[in-house]
Amino acid sequence: MRLIVLWDIDHTLIENGGVSKEIYAAAYSTIVGRPPAGPAKTEGRTDRLIMRGMFQQHGVAEPEWPVVEAALARAGAGREEELRHRGAVLPGVYAALTAAAGRRGWVSSVLTGNIAANARVKLSAFDLDPLLDLLAGAYGADAEQRPDLVAVARERAQLLRGAREDVPVVLIGDTPRDVQAALVTGSEIIAVASGINSADELATAGASMVLPDLADTERVITLLEGFARH
Repeated sequence: MRLIVLWDIDHTLIENGGVSKEIYAAAYSTIVGRPPAGPAKTEGRTDRLIMRGMFQQHGVAEPEWPVVEAALARAGAGREEELRHRGAVLPGVYAALTAAAGRRGWVSSVLTGNIAANARVKLSAFDLDPLLDLLAGAYGADAEQRPDLVAVARERAQLLRGAREDVPVVLIGDTPRDVQAALVTGSEIIAVASGINSADELATAGASMVLPDLADTERVITLLEGFARH
């Protein structure tokens, strides 16, 4: 095992066309009995923190997490066609994921704030799920803070795929929170300015490598191979 690659989903692999915020609103409505006054604040947060923020914003007592997770899963179920109609795969994603999946000794999975059920819905909507080792990933139900998800994914790669403790981890994401998660866990980072944060903002957050998107497959894989060699 030479490398663990962990891809963010929203605004890194796909554009969800606003479906994500509708899922949070629907989950909130199911629990509280009325719609939220405004959209959820996401920006790289985990689902645990996103939903907590909605409850706090509205002065509502936060339910136990299993209740919230179940509401999120119900709200996200069956939205594949809606995602295909309103969203899109971002440039270069199919090629980059295909190339990473074909590299011997690499685990290519996800590190996402989405709960696992909704991550699968988003990925399967665009036929990306066969290109990723989803069992080895980390999801929004696994921890509240994004940096803590790195240890979860590493442990799963060790248990399920035989990765050594010293195998380098690379995060690929579009927000300063992705960058922070890499920096505080000693992981590598490839930041992509395909979301709401600019290249300058990602660099200011501490990313030494920032790409406009994943369109240049050769560049992406060359960077990953460099991390694997080190």
